[in-house]
Amino acid sequence: MTIVKAITFQGKRTASKALQAIEETKEYIWIDDVAVLSRSKNGFIRVDSTWGQSDTAVGVTTGWGALAGALIGSMLGPQGAIAGAIGSGALSGGGLGLLLSSAVSLAVADPRLDKFAQSLKNDTSALVLVTDAVYAEEFSTVFAPYGGTLTETELNEHDVEAIRQALKAEKLRA
Repeated sequence: MTIVKAITFQGKRTASKALQAIEETKEYIWIDDVAVLSRSKNGFIRVDSTWGQSDTAVGVTTGWGALAGALIGSMLGPQGAIAGAIGSGALSGGGLGLLLSSAVSLAVADPRLDKFAQSLKNDTSALVLVTDAVYAEEFSTVFAPYGGTLTETELNEHDVEAIRQALKAEKLRA
């Protein structure tokens, strides 16, 4: 089961500060797969991540970070794809950089993801993790003291496979 968890905060730096505080206290295996999204007071989107690792580093054909990137790009549309490609230069080593740089659009029909994308108003930020059930609850628990609004959904295997196939196709084109 693939789970998407996102926590939206007021303030464009709040998510980044929460992630930094957690990184300084304890090491979690999923921490490098967390994306930080921020939207400035003027509406500009920035995507920061540590997804520069190769897809094989996580032991699957396409890593969790690449799946998260595909979702982020599709949820936020062209501006999100461009922000990810520019703001996360370290992505060039993984499938996500290829995906965002070519602005591939993937449609995953899930009203909870749509609601999350709409919650990213000006001067907000969010943490996003795509993972399996083992780490999903820990993510929520770890960031609970920081407040924010939690969005959670599951991706069915059909959607996950479609995203992986799109990422593979992009990698072959590059």
